[in-house]
Amino acid sequence: MLEVRDLHVHYGRVPAVRGVSLSVPAGHIVTLVGANGAGKTTTLRALSGLQRPSAGAIEFAGVRIDGKRPHEILGLGLAHVPEGRRIFPDMTVQENLRLGAYRARSVGEAHRSLDEVYARFPILGERRKQLGGTLSGGEQQMLAIGRALMTAPRMLLLDEPSLGLAPIYVDRVLDIILELNGKGLAILLVEQKAQAALEICDTAYVLETGQVVSSGTPEDLARNDVIRRAYLGVSRSPEPCPH
Repeated sequence: MLEVRDLHVHYGRVPAVRGVSLSVPAGHIVTLVGANGAGKTTTLRALSGLQRPSAGAIEFAGVRIDGKRPHEILGLGLAHVPEGRRIFPDMTVQENLRLGAYRARSVGEAHRSLDEVYARFPILGERRKQLGGTLSGGEQQMLAIGRALMTAPRMLLLDEPSLGLAPIYVDRVLDIILELNGKGLAILLVEQKAQAALEICDTAYVLETGQVVSSGTPEDLARNDVIRRAYLGVSRSPEPCPH
């Protein structure tokens, strides 16, 4: 579904991503793990066209997308839910969601997409006339994901979806990710709670100073003492969780 080869991204002369290569097979959850400043968010921004790569190749569903504009990439089915949610606080829940329907081919299609989002997130349906800025953090995250789903994506880029959320909402967001993946949606996840991310992913890549320093299944990384201590905050191998 997504293939990234030797990706480089600079901010001015400062390298932020240095030679990252990764792949996301169709129907899989892949996570990027690493400390703050490791280049995870920059990688997602490059994939969605928000940051132009300096070098490298990005293919989505067999189409080269490096150099394409964000709306063109979205049109191919790759949707980005950014860090911090980025909803419009002075617009209602329904107005926020309708912004995601601009690609709909008809009014009827937009209405169907909206109904599907409300069915998946009933709380958004209950609060459809409420301003986005008055929602809780967890509800805003659901709104941000719902807005992305309005574009009928084939794959989601999720950047720190649990950031700043109460524990009950963290669990709910992780459940939502699994539910969406169960429907066949491929997902590339950046998540500060590395242990939780590894419990739901198929493959993980560990980034450090803009480079991939390790990759493999969650079980592979859990057996690596250096990775466990540096990124997972544990001193022994955890019991693998079934996916």
